[in-house]
Amino acid sequence: MSPTGSVPLPPKPPADSPLARAERFVWLTARVLEQRLFAHEFRKGGADPVERALDAYRNEDGGYGHALEPDLRGPVSQPLHTAHALRVLDSVGRCGGTRVERACHYLTSVSTPDGALPAVHPSLRGYPSAPFVPVVDDPPGELLATGPVVGLLHRNDVWHAWLFRATDFCWQAVESLERSHPYEIRAALAFLDSVPDRPRAKAAADRLGRLVRGQRLAALDPDDLDAYPVAPGYAPGEHHFPHDYAQTPRSLARGWFTDEEMSRSLDHLAAEQEDDGGWPVRWREWAPAPALEARSMVTIDALRTLRAYGRPVG
Repeated sequence: MSPTGSVPLPPKPPADSPLARAERFVWLTARVLEQRLFAHEFRKGGADPVERALDAYRNEDGGYGHALEPDLRGPVSQPLHTAHALRVLDSVGRCGGTRVERACHYLTSVSTPDGALPAVHPSLRGYPSAPFVPVVDDPPGELLATGPVVGLLHRNDVWHAWLFRATDFCWQAVESLERSHPYEIRAALAFLDSVPDRPRAKAAADRLGRLVRGQRLAALDPDDLDAYPVAPGYAPGEHHFPHDYAQTPRSLARGWFTDEEMSRSLDHLAAEQEDDGGWPVRWREWAPAPALEARSMVTIDALRTLRAYGRPVG
């Protein structure tokens, strides 16, 4: 502690380090929320400022809106926004209490009859949104939206009545996957990495790993991307790499890849940092603001992954 009682900031990283370059990019382009998250992750910033920034996106129904997930614009609460908010709270150790209880109440209110979450709730109609997230009147429940939320709540020992049926939905969806695409696999992993039944999760993850390799859903050689097809509906070049699945060494997905494959993947991730200090968005860009807002999120995630694997960032 300093003589005034405040926590001293860590020393500034070298100006040419990945962290320093990313920090400049974040301060130049990011929303207040990502600025606060960056400070918390890499500059010993507090959790309270992150929570205050997140509160700007919270609605009276307990859900979150206001383009928290940049590809969905408008003020209305949405499952994907609320999942994003829970990830933020988890990252600062605050995924519990009244905020999360009210979020669970919102999630219950928008669940489908099978207890799952739709990717997009019809209330978004009339507001701008990415063309790859269409608004339909009676959307089905999806693992893509449900898996990450259920995993986060289990990891933080949050118990709510909604979780029981949602957990059953995720098990059924994960264990019945025969063909898939990278974002759905990542949603399944978010569930499997935190669900309490660890032997069942390990068995399901092993099967998913064989599916990922069999369907070539992970680009194992960044120097030969033509050998790996992009999933239907994805943007040209929207490949996924081992580090996109195993974002930390603790993930069940780490066992899907050899040390050499992971090393190549992390080398590729480090090399993707652009001249302005940020990492690129690989999915389809449909408007300037969502793309710019997403880049700071992608940049923070890239630094987290590199740091988790012991790669120097600054």
